[in-house]
Amino acid sequence: MNKEHKSNHFTQIIVGSGAAGLTAAIYSARSGLDPVVFEGSMPGGQLTTTTEVENFPGFEKGILGPELMDEMKKQALRFGARFLQKEVEKADFSTGSLAVASGDESYTADSVIIATGARPRFLGMENEQRFIGRGVSTCATCDAFFYRGKKVVVIGGGDSAMEESSYISKFASSVLLVHRRDQLRASRIMQDRILNNPKITVAWSTVVVDIIGSEEKGVEAVKLKNVKTGELTRESTDGFFLAIGHIPNTEVFKGQLEMDEQGYLLVKQGTATSVPGAFAAGDVVDHRYRQAITAAGMGCMASLDAEKHLADAESRK
Repeated sequence: MNKEHKSNHFTQIIVGSGAAGLTAAIYSARSGLDPVVFEGSMPGGQLTTTTEVENFPGFEKGILGPELMDEMKKQALRFGARFLQKEVEKADFSTGSLAVASGDESYTADSVIIATGARPRFLGMENEQRFIGRGVSTCATCDAFFYRGKKVVVIGGGDSAMEESSYISKFASSVLLVHRRDQLRASRIMQDRILNNPKITVAWSTVVVDIIGSEEKGVEAVKLKNVKTGELTRESTDGFFLAIGHIPNTEVFKGQLEMDEQGYLLVKQGTATSVPGAFAAGDVVDHRYRQAITAAGMGCMASLDAEKHLADAESRK
């Protein structure tokens, strides 16, 4: 870390302000750890791009994603958490200290909780972002319920796409699974489950080249292209689900913390990373569930783990 940076030391730094980071902030602030939250480039995390959240406990009638995140932040503020509208751009845990930097300022802490989340992979089409939350989804568990009795298109060919398609088929009237190759990458048992599902049809050797819709109705159709023949077709649909994987937001911590081959942070004994005093929670660790409630649960765990670490360090002095 650049020694010319201005130094700021805190008891705890929380990197990320989604469900995991905000829950950690609530717990840590109530415990008197005086956490400082770096909100990042997307304050509130992925839930800020979600419209209705119906599966978060405590909200019988559902709640808007941005509203849920705002309530969590207010709760953390109530207990004394501090928020910085900054993004961590560098990290240095190599010298035994926990240091991060944003812009021309450096910050150190006795404990760090990393809750930077993961972002879904997109195809790169302009209309993906235009219709996100209005027919375009990256989470079947979150949104399949809204497509009860409707037509849905899913893109992908791995196990996650099989799981998403299978789950969506419980609600949708039909599911078209679009795959660019002529065979699936998923495990055999998952393939069999999809190929034997009467609600699911596979469009082989096909890619999605455009999403068609309107501001009033949202997604109405997708434009498909057969990669072998070049033929273009239009498929009407009520929803478009991307199931081509996620990218953990861990670039800043490469070379500092142990990760798996996909870039997810590795944890042991709860939420402890490979560096003492550094903990991780939420989608930055979890590539299986990826739910707001599981992220919040891990945020709680990380705060409790960090509190114990700090207490143990104090007792050794």
